Amino acid sequence: MKKEDKESTMVGFIEMFNFILLLLFSGCYLYQVVYVFIGLFKKEKPAAADGEKHRFAVLIPARNEEAVIGGLLESIRKQDYPQELISVYVIADNCTDRTAECSEQYGAKVIRRFNKVQVGKGYALDYALKRIDQEEGIDSFDGFLVFDADNVLDPGYFSAMNRTYSQGYEIITSYRNSKNYGTNWITAGYGLWFIRESRFLNGARMKIGSSCAISGTGFLVSSKVIRQDGGWKYHLLTEDIEFSTDHIIRGYKIGYCKDAVLYDEQPETFKASWNQRLRWTKGFYQVFAHYGKGLLGGILKRHSFQCYDMLMVIAPATLITLTSLGANLIFALTGLLTDNLIMAQTAAASLLGCLVSIYLSLFLFGTVTLIAEQKQIYCPKWKQILYLFTFPVFIFTYIPMAVAALRKKVTWTRIPHTILCSADQICSKK
Repeated sequence: MKKEDKESTMVGFIEMFNFILLLLFSGCYLYQVVYVFIGLFKKEKPAAADGEKHRFAVLIPARNEEAVIGGLLESIRKQDYPQELISVYVIADNCTDRTAECSEQYGAKVIRRFNKVQVGKGYALDYALKRIDQEEGIDSFDGFLVFDADNVLDPGYFSAMNRTYSQGYEIITSYRNSKNYGTNWITAGYGLWFIRESRFLNGARMKIGSSCAISGTGFLVSSKVIRQDGGWKYHLLTEDIEFSTDHIIRGYKIGYCKDAVLYDEQPETFKASWNQRLRWTKGFYQVFAHYGKGLLGGILKRHSFQCYDMLMVIAPATLITLTSLGANLIFALTGLLTDNLIMAQTAAASLLGCLVSIYLSLFLFGTVTLIAEQKQIYCPKWKQILYLFTFPVFIFTYIPMAVAALRKKVTWTRIPHTILCSADQICSKK
């Protein structure tokens, strides 16, 4: 074969390879672009009227959180919801500080747990639920609200969740915002992603009657579901996604309450962010390995869009991007080493095109989110604009994490929290 023919063949192969990956990625995730239009233009159902006031228990897993837990407990105390219908339980999980004592000062019931083997939020929740069932009975409450110790709630949070619960939803997630959006590009990256998730993923799902997904903190589970599950049986590294996936497979429809707003503290250093998101990435792999077959069965047997949506959430999408980038880099280097400059140029152009297109797509998603949710982003406008440009970079950092999570053993590690503030103080940062 002539050199020109070999070059032409390799160029054609590279172009076809990238075209197939583009089709694969677009076919899997184009529906999320549709979600954006739904989030922007589809009218919301009229707000539900206030119904029966239900009795809720609050579960707060906490490890050495004396610096911030008072802020959450104070925000619960200031809810426009009957306090006699709220029972607060703080799970002091292997604490060595004054988390328990601080919680008791706010009138919370403290459940102390000491177990250095079974570590993680899921184990703490299960321990607390079994204690409550033994001492008071799970059915003493209509539902259980789960928060992280660093959270702060808007005053109307419980009332809003109660209205959605009264509509018949057994599992409900809420609007996740940030305490420290404007600190740096890392906290802004987290904040913009969570706001996008609330408005253009869960919000869109709710509008079309599909199932949402809980996101780490700020969610409600009915006592009926807890009873059926036998407590909290989810102990993978991302127990929230595991919980959502299992219940979607089982046919539950998870609701979303846009009017229930909470704020949580985002990691401010790249090291802390790396450790947290590496755990998340590893956890997504775990959920995919354990539940991927069940989701695929729901798609094929029940034609469940909810299962498809959840499969796309937990499927390692980053690996498709990584495959494209890695393959084109190898093609480019091979072309240089074999003196096939056309091959090298084609691969380099594909590599650059992939990076640019991803950056622009993420920038566009970020821009749309910023414009649509301007009122919910609490930092000066110049920072809002600046961090639009760094948002794609924040998401790009998932690529090396996706590689590391494939090989590295990952365990749960505590993320320190230090920001003590109220919802009013957060909202004054404009």
